[in-house]
Amino acid sequence: MKREHAPSVLAILDDDKAVQSALQDLIESEGMSTICFDSAEQFLDSRARHQASCLIADIGMPGMSGIELQARLKAEQCAIPIIFITARGDIPLAVSAMKEGASDFFAKPFEGGAFMVAIEHALEKNKDVRRKALEHADLLSRHCSLTPREQEVLPLLVSGLMNKQAAAQLGITEYTVQVHRGHIMRKMRADSFAALVRMGERLNPRSP
Repeated sequence: MKREHAPSVLAILDDDKAVQSALQDLIESEGMSTICFDSAEQFLDSRARHQASCLIADIGMPGMSGIELQARLKAEQCAIPIIFITARGDIPLAVSAMKEGASDFFAKPFEGGAFMVAIEHALEKNKDVRRKALEHADLLSRHCSLTPREQEVLPLLVSGLMNKQAAAQLGITEYTVQVHRGHIMRKMRADSFAALVRMGERLNPRSP
């Protein structure tokens, strides 16, 4: 019986066509889509790192290795989860890759059931990363809707200053700070001041 999945595309990166085919058969039997690449360079030249929900990559390949690809993606702040597949002799490299944030690794040959469980975990991780990225983008959009003065007032308020203290620091009246505070709460869609403080902590705007 196939598992239920939201539409997911998994990228398979291996220079061995037989391995690609075997992984495709396993993954697509579970109702997911795959796209295959023969090299890290080919993968980087595509849009897959922005579209795929998980990358399954061999560690030892001609040209750019899986480890080098991982470092490149990390430098580009690409958060796609990576499951490495390795020859037995590459296990120390795989352990190192795990320390650098890889989702999992499997030494060939491996058992299909455990591999699919690892894919499930990677997909959940990817979903969580994407959700947080969307939430942060929405928060930044709300922050950008504030006027320059409101953006000055916000970090003072969330740092714990009273309206009177914030007013003195900005050289405006306490009433003006109260007005700005009301506008900030509305534009940031904060249902309480505690919620606004949490937003401020996530944004970490610099105090003027």
